[in-house]
Amino acid sequence: MQAEDVASLRAVGCDDIAIHDAIQVISYFNYINRVADAVHVELEPEMSPYPD
Repeated sequence: MQAEDVASLRAVGCDDIAIHDAIQVISYFNYINRVADAVHVELEPEMSPYPD
């Protein structure tokens, strides 16, 4: 991220707390998806392996 990215978020009404929360959620999903991929977690039957 760069300063312009934060400015864009602030321009649409995000405050520092909202930006921090988004970073935490995005980071967690990034982490947990990599862990699931590394240990070969099986997808649930109704889930497509590739986005439609």
